[in-house]
Amino acid sequence: MESQNFTHGLIVINETLVQRAHAHGTIALPISMFAGGAIGNLIAIIVLSISRQERKSSAFYTLVCGLAVTDLLGTCLASPVTIANYLGQDLLTNRRVCEFDSFLLLFFGLTGVSIICAMAAERYLAICCPYTYQRWRVDRRLAQKFLFFIYISDIFLCCLPMMGMSESELQPCGKWCFIKWRAQEPVAAAYSVLYGVISLLLILGTIVLNLAVCGALLLMRQRTVQRPVTTASVRQRWSALSSAAETQMIAVLVMTSVVVLACSAPLVVRVFANHFTMKNDQADLAAIRIASVNPILDPWIYILLRRSLFRRLLSLSKRCRSTRRSSSPKIQRNPFYPELMRESHAFTQLMCNANIMTQLPATVKFTPHNAESLCQT
Repeated sequence: MESQNFTHGLIVINETLVQRAHAHGTIALPISMFAGGAIGNLIAIIVLSISRQERKSSAFYTLVCGLAVTDLLGTCLASPVTIANYLGQDLLTNRRVCEFDSFLLLFFGLTGVSIICAMAAERYLAICCPYTYQRWRVDRRLAQKFLFFIYISDIFLCCLPMMGMSESELQPCGKWCFIKWRAQEPVAAAYSVLYGVISLLLILGTIVLNLAVCGALLLMRQRTVQRPVTTASVRQRWSALSSAAETQMIAVLVMTSVVVLACSAPLVVRVFANHFTMKNDQADLAAIRIASVNPILDPWIYILLRRSLFRRLLSLSKRCRSTRRSSSPKIQRNPFYPELMRESHAFTQLMCNANIMTQLPATVKFTPHNAESLCQT
């Protein structure tokens, strides 16, 4: 009898130890995500703040800094609630706390996609519509006003569930709160569809704008190569767009868009899937975890894709091209079209500010001398 009680006690102790070990292993995930997101975004903000004055005054880097601050706020506000819920299992059962957690997930998910779409629109205007870009005076102040508009509109939209338009509920896993996926009330059901439609439109708009920018650059490059004599203005635009600063902006935009859209799309898909089909708790949990990875990955794009790194890459590519030219047989120069032989030189030599192309009219003719003088200023 005593041996049975002893064995039963050992089983209870072992189950308790396993549960505690599992709890410690589970809580390590939100703590590590909180540390990674906070540290990464702080480093990114520092890297952006020590940039040159002309870069900090541009609209694009104002939006980038706004995205970094948004990710930092989302990490610092949402992660403590998640960690506290892991420590105290009944925290999210409180209605107010559950509504607050749902608001944070709604707001920061929508705001990140909105800022990315604004960044894509800014690059589209700067590259495809330079005269409109200059006439509207797209600068740091306008970007700050647009960020303020994004915050106000998203706060209003995400506060609607607290005003009674929808209802927040604790998800079956007990780890996070979100709006009721399949509400019976027509108004609540309409809100979930509205949130999903707005997020989907922002995602599609970002993809279309990025494709338009990349297509415009490829078309401009093709015209420059095919018709070097009659397209002086196209050559001028391509030389300005081929600078290190402009290349860096496009790379940051493309990489950030890929990360944000890849992290946000699963949650948007689950919003529609839960509204029209049967629920899948595991898929919902996976979608929100993927969305939580976004603030951790975003800052490292700004940190790694620095201008100094781009200069090194461009100089390395220039050395590789010079090595290939020295190893390949020499091509006879055409005395009538010397511009053809300086295409790669113009690509890597012009290290101008990103706003040069928007500040000069298209009729200004570029020469190697005044291009270098513009880059120095």
